[in-house]
Amino acid sequence: MVSGTAFWHDSFLAHEPPAGEGEAEWSGRLAVKQPHPDRPERVRNVRHILRHEFGDEIEWKSAPRATDGQLHRVHEPAHVDSIEAFCAAGGGRITGGTGANEATARAARHAAGAAAAAAEHALEHGLETVPYACVRPSGHHAQPAQVDGFCFFNNAAVAVEQVLADATVDRVAVLDWDVHHGNGTQEIFYDRADVLTISVHNDHDSWNPDAHPQRGTVDEHGVGPGEGYNLNVPLPPGTGDEGYRATMDRLVTPVLDQYDPDLLVVSAGGDPGVVDPLGRNVVTKAGFESLGRRARELAARTADGRLVVLQEGGYHPSHLGYAMLGTLEGALDLESAVADPFPWLDEDFDSAAGTLAEITDYYADWWDLE
Repeated sequence: MVSGTAFWHDSFLAHEPPAGEGEAEWSGRLAVKQPHPDRPERVRNVRHILRHEFGDEIEWKSAPRATDGQLHRVHEPAHVDSIEAFCAAGGGRITGGTGANEATARAARHAAGAAAAAAEHALEHGLETVPYACVRPSGHHAQPAQVDGFCFFNNAAVAVEQVLADATVDRVAVLDWDVHHGNGTQEIFYDRADVLTISVHNDHDSWNPDAHPQRGTVDEHGVGPGEGYNLNVPLPPGTGDEGYRATMDRLVTPVLDQYDPDLLVVSAGGDPGVVDPLGRNVVTKAGFESLGRRARELAARTADGRLVVLQEGGYHPSHLGYAMLGTLEGALDLESAVADPFPWLDEDFDSAAGTLAEITDYYADWWDLE
């Protein structure tokens, strides 16, 4: 019996940011160039472990190419054109950590198309077969006219706008648990009440005032009609399984219960994982399974069973596979006997609990969080 539908395209493996010193540009000071953290091996490993453990329980479909119309609902046409022209000229580095090659624009088109197709699938099939967009490059940092954080087109926003064009959908919630602030998704929907955005991330502030002006702090809570509909949950380093469960219990669940969306879109990063090189949290495979299961339960209760899981970050090529296996176990209501081989660090729950108490007190001005 098929429990999930995964959207994939081989173009995701051809996108290659420039090598350097991790995500940073090559300075020549070191002896060895390091591959960029967003390596093709990330999603190759995810796809392989899902096929290995779940077999026919996940059906794999080809991701369509996003159209100009789908992209222009989210991004300025000049932004789309500039990415395609840049890649056609061979690519290179665009911002400090974000770069492309000649294949990137095609991969980004198919990643956005996968997200839109997954959203349409969720409306048609509900929890009978949950859609997962196994995509690369990620999208949640991309703003209307700005690449950022390895992202070119905002896949989650393309998915949201695709279903809002359907007369049966009035409200969509985006839950983003990537370890980095979903600043692009925030920017796109910041003044709107028909899209609720919740970003649970490390308290990392802005890494580039020009490309990434949003800080991910609680006071970035929306403007105009969108006031109160953008929630940021900046957790301290060392937050793990228990801290994320408490965040879901004390903040995410009551807010989604009150908002009552028609679709829940999850920007599912694996970089809160315990050994991720670009994160500082310690979530294990079991913690990701808990997050996926809670997303499924919330979709069943508040969104008529409509759930979309979108791949975002995760930069330890091995652990990302286990993180997404756990996430999909929970979201698809499947089981495996696989344990996390990397549970090396205990979490600092006390710091997370104190921070979470302050955050829930702040957002109690807009939501009932008692």
